[in-house]
Amino acid sequence: MHANRTLRNMKGWLWVLCGLTAAALLLAQAPPQAQPAKPAKPEAPTGPVADPQIHDPVMIKQGDTYYAFGTGNGITVLSSKDMKMWTREPSVFKAGPEWVRALIPDFKNSEWAPDIYFHNGTYYLYYAVSSFGRNNSAIGVATNTTLDSKDPKYNWVDRGKVVNSVPGRDMWNAIDPNVFHDEEGKAWMDFGSFWSGMKLVRMKDNLVELAELPDREWHTVAARERYWKLDEREAGDAANPDLKYDALYPKEVLALNQASENGSIEAPFMFRKSGYYYLFVSWDRCCRGVNSTYKIMVGRSKKVAGPYMDDKDDRMDWGGGKLVVKDTADSKRWAAVGHNSAYTFDGVDYLVFHAYDKTDNGRSKLVIRRIEWDAQGWPSVTLGE
Repeated sequence: MHANRTLRNMKGWLWVLCGLTAAALLLAQAPPQAQPAKPAKPEAPTGPVADPQIHDPVMIKQGDTYYAFGTGNGITVLSSKDMKMWTREPSVFKAGPEWVRALIPDFKNSEWAPDIYFHNGTYYLYYAVSSFGRNNSAIGVATNTTLDSKDPKYNWVDRGKVVNSVPGRDMWNAIDPNVFHDEEGKAWMDFGSFWSGMKLVRMKDNLVELAELPDREWHTVAARERYWKLDEREAGDAANPDLKYDALYPKEVLALNQASENGSIEAPFMFRKSGYYYLFVSWDRCCRGVNSTYKIMVGRSKKVAGPYMDDKDDRMDWGGGKLVVKDTADSKRWAAVGHNSAYTFDGVDYLVFHAYDKTDNGRSKLVIRRIEWDAQGWPSVTLGE
């Protein structure tokens, strides 16, 4: 009796095992979507979208397509047919340029504040590498013959470092590049952020190297007041994580440093019009969302090396500058604006910049506005929202 019961139990278990095996086989044959999985990390929308997220935008037009480049992993790239709806394009770099790692060992392929320039059939894309609050920085350049990522000839070739700054050696910061030719056809790069201001330096005709002596020239074209007791290794905002501020400064100096806008100027961009070189810069603080205080200023000069003057005849290298975007304080949407570039497309002058969106948690968005010129030849821009 016990033997029969045991046999019946064994048969029962065999049926259970067969059933489980069959179920397992059915599950194995089920389509992949039926399997539980961890949610994928959301990707940035490819578009087309209006007001796309971007930081430090520059623009150029190839054929009937506008391209915008900005700060981001591998350099952010957007494209548009009408400057209104934008589509995300492949980043420029899949991995960071190898030469950067010798300068910044923990570099994670985040390139800052690019500039795009077309000359003699080649697109030159300048970019910066650095760490926040430090001037251990460099400017590099990559080249391409087309911006159309679907073109078989599309291929970014990194040409290496153009210039770098060294903490404790240089009172300037090698980021935020802008390259242009003057009225005589000479190539220049202006760049800089905080420290002693915006630098202007001659470049070789190949546009990938600085000019050699005796052709090399250096000029400071814009600057703001910087407290003279500040350590040379810091920007002027007590934000360098490498410095031990409590040991570096007396309490009163540290408090002054943290509460001031020491040397807060960056992002130079040159625009030629009506016999003037217009130098745009950004003042005050970026990158703080709705608490950002960024603003765009401008000065001009008949000579490329300056001095650049504002509308009150104050020199920009002595702290002068004329406000460009005047209605930011009244804007219901934009908390602050900055890091601009300027272009003429189809006979119309445009200011291109990012703005921090109050309605979207302070994210930085692409903003494009027509430049209005007054009777004295000064530019201004209206946000209008």
